[in-house]
Amino acid sequence: MPYQSPLLSLPGAVAAEAPDAGVAAHYGDLFREQRALARGEGFVDLSHRPVVTVTGPDRLAWLHLLLTQHVEQLPPGHATEALILSAKGHVEHALYLVDDGETCWLHTEPGRAEALTGYLESMKFFYRAEVADRSADFAVVYLPAGSIAELPAGTTVRQTAYGRDVFLPREKLESFAASAGPAAGVLAYEALRVEAHRPRLGRETDHRTIPHELGWLESAVHLQKGCYRGQETVARVHNLGKPPRRLVFLHLDGSEVSIPEHGDPVRLASDGPEGRQLGFVTTSARHHELGPIALALVKRNVPVDAELLAGTTPAAQETVVAP
Repeated sequence: MPYQSPLLSLPGAVAAEAPDAGVAAHYGDLFREQRALARGEGFVDLSHRPVVTVTGPDRLAWLHLLLTQHVEQLPPGHATEALILSAKGHVEHALYLVDDGETCWLHTEPGRAEALTGYLESMKFFYRAEVADRSADFAVVYLPAGSIAELPAGTTVRQTAYGRDVFLPREKLESFAASAGPAAGVLAYEALRVEAHRPRLGRETDHRTIPHELGWLESAVHLQKGCYRGQETVARVHNLGKPPRRLVFLHLDGSEVSIPEHGDPVRLASDGPEGRQLGFVTTSARHHELGPIALALVKRNVPVDAELLAGTTPAAQETVVAP
């Protein structure tokens, strides 16, 4: 049965669509919710995201061999993010993790838990590490930077510059929501993610995405660590400096009634809507200050100052990943 958050019963809740089905898209006022998060108030229900734990004395040394990030000596409480790549260097999983000294906690994209835990189990060999899908027991809640919300006992916190990802005992989700301030939906969360140029697996990625294209080298890849699957591609493209595509941030024409959807083609404005496709829109959003905005993945050789069409919407680009 598809997941349905109990917080969808809150006043004004409107259910989100895939990939965030099961939680609220908004609670009646998208811009009010965004402004609250920007002030450090409220929370976002991300309880549809899978929670996976890794325990055992070898957990960090073992994960270090599999992930793009250097985690062998990850200090307790230090948040990081990491990728799992295919043998050809394409992104297969994006993980957001923290270790509490005994357990490594991570969350990932909806629907990815079975594939992730299956891969991890297949790579255990003789290492003393235990992998568990804890999604039935723990829910992820996001608190914005500056939040002073009190956390109940039994929580684990992943603190970043953008706020806190809280691994909350699932039975405490409703009581926490009642005390944590105004609820904000995933549309507000996504708008702030787009503003911050932060890529998301399944939105900014496709089957051939490599980390260099999205700026993940800065946040999720350690270029001086030892071998892991796909490292040859990472090193080769990094040394050549020529990833085939690059992430861009788009300011969309605010006079349009609708905004482009995920997958809509990106073309040069000078070529018109029938011109050659140079990329695709990955995520679009309505921002409380910037207006309609989007991220897009385009060919590396698209001029950085070119005016673009996102679908049929005129768009001005800002560089996220330099060509």
